[in-house]
Amino acid sequence: MAYAILALGIDLLWGYTGILSLGQGIFFGLGAYCMGMYLMLSIGGEGAYQSDLPDFMVWNQVQELPFFWKPFESFAFSMLGIVLVPALCAFVFGFLTFRSRIKGVYFSIITQALALTVWLLFNQNSMNLGGTNGLTDFKSILNFPLSDISTQRMLFVVTGICLVLAFILCRYITQSRLGKVLIAIRDNEGRIRFSGYSASQYKLFVFVISAVLAGIAGALYVPQVGIITPGQIGVLPSIEMIVWVAVGGRGTLIGAILGAIGVNWARSFLTSNYPDLWLYFLGALFVGVVLYFPKGMWEVSGRIKNLFSRRAKKQPVIVN
Repeated sequence: MAYAILALGIDLLWGYTGILSLGQGIFFGLGAYCMGMYLMLSIGGEGAYQSDLPDFMVWNQVQELPFFWKPFESFAFSMLGIVLVPALCAFVFGFLTFRSRIKGVYFSIITQALALTVWLLFNQNSMNLGGTNGLTDFKSILNFPLSDISTQRMLFVVTGICLVLAFILCRYITQSRLGKVLIAIRDNEGRIRFSGYSASQYKLFVFVISAVLAGIAGALYVPQVGIITPGQIGVLPSIEMIVWVAVGGRGTLIGAILGAIGVNWARSFLTSNYPDLWLYFLGALFVGVVLYFPKGMWEVSGRIKNLFSRRAKKQPVIVN
């Protein structure tokens, strides 16, 4: 369900506005690291080295908690950071690119390069973010042990509520006048600009909303999975996120949710039972969807429904 929240943001950005971003893993990672930093600091002296510093800082001989870590001792600030940090980064990047009217494949390439840059940056031990090992070994959240079944159920319920709220928000945006403008930008941006609308402002708005949803998804992901590493925010994860929406059906919202849940269920099943086949399956799935079902699973379900309705109409009517 956390992945589904992320997929909704991508669908809003790509499916409705036509902006293909290959760097959404960045914003997912920013939200995840904000939550991970809070969880690491809440361990306190419970770590292996009985220190107020996270264990990886003790290994790297860091003597004092870095200044950017200190605010994350507060749960309220951490929740604020989960929203504001991805939003601010998306605003700065989006403002610079959309103002320059960079779009299409050029925008996709830039976001992919940015994802690679962030991945390389987070891998460095000098960043004091755990390096390649990332942040892990979380113990509790708000003094509730993460290993307890009741805490896991609470996180499950919270994630479900956030998914419903994210869907309502995206549905409201797409059904409003704003949604019509976003679709018009996707179909013919030049006409929108000549009609007096500032396409760059609308694109910047939806880009920030998508980043916020990705950050929230990352924050919900971390306490349930128990780890966040740079490997989950690089180029390959960002491309895989696009596959979820493509498979589910972009421009449908429901399809994005189904794609995220379905593809990740398949990954869990195949990596557990047939680990060598997962990447081949993912590649074949994406190619097949692009070639034969451009609207994803939503189009498949529509074709099946039409097939049954046609058969029902062809059945002869017997009059007694």
